[in-house]
Amino acid sequence: MTTPKAEDFRKTLAELLNSANELGFVAVEVNAGNLHRRVGGYPGGDHRMPQCCDVMRQEMIPGDEVIDEPPSGQGARLTIRYRLPRST
Repeated sequence: MTTPKAEDFRKTLAELLNSANELGFVAVEVNAGNLHRRVGGYPGGDHRMPQCCDVMRQEMIPGDEVIDEPPSGQGARLTIRYRLPRST
């Protein structure tokens, strides 16, 4: 398995948001640990959790909110509520 890259996290997050939007959700909560597991490579010694969390934060727009986060701000506990639909 190859080590996940930022684009892998970005693509998978976009797929999750698009799917939730198509189902008519008004918001979706995404957890960093679950996102990283979906992309692959977590848990493991060569995980990319900081990069996963960075991507999640970069994709936030006004109206989104951090629901939970570890003290460092980066870790599997990071959970963000993304509002739907996303502005384009």
